[in-house]
Amino acid sequence: MTEPTLQSDLNSFDLKAFLTEYGRLVVAAMEKRIARYPEESRVTQAMRHSLFAGGKRLRPILCMTSAEAVGGNKDHVMDVAAALEFIHTYSLIHDDLPALDDDDYRRGTPTCHKAFDEATAILAGDGLLTSAFEILSHAADDGLLPAEKVLTIIAGISHAAGCNGMILGQMLDIEGEHESLTREELEDIHNNKTGAMIEVSVFSGAYLGGGTPEQIAALDVYAKNVGLAFQVIDDILNVIGDPKVMGKAVGTDAELGKSTYPALMGLDGAQDFAERLINKALQAIVSFDNKCDPLRSIATYILTRSR
Repeated sequence: MTEPTLQSDLNSFDLKAFLTEYGRLVVAAMEKRIARYPEESRVTQAMRHSLFAGGKRLRPILCMTSAEAVGGNKDHVMDVAAALEFIHTYSLIHDDLPALDDDDYRRGTPTCHKAFDEATAILAGDGLLTSAFEILSHAADDGLLPAEKVLTIIAGISHAAGCNGMILGQMLDIEGEHESLTREELEDIHNNKTGAMIEVSVFSGAYLGGGTPEQIAALDVYAKNVGLAFQVIDDILNVIGDPKVMGKAVGTDAELGKSTYPALMGLDGAQDFAERLINKALQAIVSFDNKCDPLRSIATYILTRSR
């Protein structure tokens, strides 16, 4: 295994503690924002079921750490961070439905349509997506962020989550089932399905944190490579992962006839590809100081994660 090229000493950086603390902040931000909806409502209960079922909280944490990497304040981007996780959770609820991946478990708990029913799960996903944009529309209310910058972020997230991003990637993924896809076609699927939201998470933090055009461009290269590497490792874990650790079934990609990186390159080839992507991500942020160490550590963590 090739050792990623680290540009600062990360041995003293406690990523586990960092992710735990920042994950706690994300959960608190989501609790605050979902409290505006009636707790007794079945759809609110379904939204909460999936929203607070655990998870890496990768997208909001990338937003927060990207803001800090350019000298910004993570507290100023918490509306955006919460909205990103609302959108991600909506996508998981719909992805798990019988019409798509038909998964029974997510993060070790019954998926939304299993805990409730299909109709409620669809509405819960719709509710989370709509609520995300309600949250974003109020992100400038406290005066900490310029309204025009928030509008830019709303446009960017809409693009990344929509028919030029995540939705497009999902459709291409469905159309590619039981087909022999090329590497370029597979990358196109995942750059949209997974990568687009990771990229806009990093961009949102860097842009709202006051990053220079050069910093934002460098972080965009980081995000593109991290986003694709994340999906490559996801594909690998779907083959060799422990379902007890992952909290969901493995081997489902093969059952659905999906094209994956291990199927295309073999397990060793896919792992090597992921390592090359992470090295590119790390190289892109070589000029950043130690405020960028969380992003460096997250990149290397992606290679070794087990869930």
